[in-house]
Formats: sequence, C-alpha cells, structure tokens
Amino acid sequence: MPRAKHPNKEVEAAIQHAEKNGWTVEVGGAHAWGKMYCPYNDAECRCGMHCITSIWSTPKNPGNFSRQLRRVVDNCTTHKKQHGEGTGDTED
Repeated sequence: MPRAKHPNKEVEAAIQHAEKNGWTVEVGGAHAWGKMYCPYNDAECRCGMHCITSIWSTPKNPGNFSRQLRRVVDNCTTHKKQHGEGTGDTED
C-alpha cells in the first residue's frame, strides 16, 4: 500500500528525495505528520543511531522546511562516505 502524500507539494518533493536515497518514511505519530529514518545504522553517523527526522504537517515556512529535510538527507555522513562525496581528501 502506498504511503499517504504530504499536503504540501514542496515538502512532498523533499520526502520523495529522501525515499530515492533509501530513507524510510513512516506516516503518523502523536505530534507530527510522520518521520524519516536514515537507511544506515553507523556509529560514526550523527548520534550513533539511525538518523530520525520529524516531518511536520503544517510547517511555518514550507519552503524552508523542505530545504531542511533535503539537507538532512544530503548531509548524511555515511551516505557521503560510501559515495565518495565531501571527504575532504585531495591529492596534489
């Protein structure tokens, strides 16, 4: 069964971006529309557990919130490491 779409199109696009990068989205919860879970369980990644991000149903500024969600996905340290992005290693 497909998940419910977020009511805001910008936030929905950010959620789809997360899903394309392997993140799991669970709809529902006490105070949020849902949550996004990082696919990696790496001790070096942020808090040492799965990265979890709440998805608000009615963010104050949907554009800023959608960019924030994308940043969480794009800045995942384990994802960057596995794909050779942003390691800071340069060979001269």
